[in-house]
Amino acid sequence: MTFKTLDGLDVAGKRVLVRADLNVPVRDGQITDLTRIERLSPTIRELADKGARVVVLSHFDRPKGKRVPEMSLAPMAVALGKVLGKPVAFGADCVGGVARQTVAVLHNGDVAVLENTRFYPGEEKNDPAMAAALASLGDIFVNDAFSAAHRAHASTEGIARHLPSYAGRLMQTELEALQAALTTPVRPVMAIVGGSKVSTKLDLLGNLVGRVDVLVIGGAMANTFLAAGGVAVGKSLQEAEMHDTALDIVAKARAAGCEIMLPVDAVTASKLAAGVATSTVDIGAVPADQMILDIGPQTVAAIVARLAAVKTLVWNGPVGAFEFPPFDAATTMIAHAVAAATASGQLRSVGGGGDTVSALKHAGVLEKLSYVSSAGGAFLEWLEGKTLPGVAALEG
Repeated sequence: MTFKTLDGLDVAGKRVLVRADLNVPVRDGQITDLTRIERLSPTIRELADKGARVVVLSHFDRPKGKRVPEMSLAPMAVALGKVLGKPVAFGADCVGGVARQTVAVLHNGDVAVLENTRFYPGEEKNDPAMAAALASLGDIFVNDAFSAAHRAHASTEGIARHLPSYAGRLMQTELEALQAALTTPVRPVMAIVGGSKVSTKLDLLGNLVGRVDVLVIGGAMANTFLAAGGVAVGKSLQEAEMHDTALDIVAKARAAGCEIMLPVDAVTASKLAAGVATSTVDIGAVPADQMILDIGPQTVAAIVARLAAVKTLVWNGPVGAFEFPPFDAATTMIAHAVAAATASGQLRSVGGGGDTVSALKHAGVLEKLSYVSSAGGAFLEWLEGKTLPGVAALEG
């Protein structure tokens, strides 16, 4: 797909509505992670430096169409100001008189954040009147919230029907990285997919087997594939009702020429807990009273060896229960191998999804992949091959 970017866009004196994702983690009223705000700042800074009157729109949490004081964006406006190093105004509403007045007093280069769009039920319903009310506040729309692009909401898709619409720099970076990973990749392409349940990643697996050359399946979902193939997995978490589905995915992969890599050995224990006694066994020798909680060293070695010939990698989900050492070992070893291959220039590596981000951070390589997406649901839906409404609205 092609989409419009900020390149060459004249914004001087224009009111530019920027859909951001200020849905940052907050504990006891304090923002605990500024990553999303920091990633947003280049777009805001560029527009302001070019003389735009920047108006930031965002949701926060799930107020369900009602005004919930503790879900206000006021603290995010303060945080954005600190990141930008300049004052950021705050409007206590996102539509109506208060919002219009907040925008009206802005000068060229000024930045304002308007109140939580989800305080109105029309936001999530993509109500045309809500979209029109938001659009009336600006001359240009810039969507920089890929993480919300899978939602057809008034501030993501509806507003784009009213204004010239462009991708912000974060959105642009995300789309270019994902297109390079799956749409126009350098082959061979490997995907690593982990997680606990096949049922939650059916669409993802079904799409990937037609797009990648090698599919590594790890985590507890690998147990379902193993059990479907007749391997005894002991007390391991698996979905017996998904066996036929797993076999269908294997058959589809075979027809598409996609190699599926499943564990050949495993790290087992009697329960999932940090520091518990473990055993490393061949995959066909899992004790009946044990659980598979990580892939074994032979499997890691096979994945790393296969990685050496790969040019593009997409990673979604850890291959073991990484939150409980020592079941983080395999994910960490693979992460280091991916980081090294990326650093050498051999590999373009793209990762994403909440657990993936946490696992890569735990391994100390979060900044060492080509790109890591912080957009959980949108990243997953992109990998599933679905059209994202907020992205489709930017095509041109």
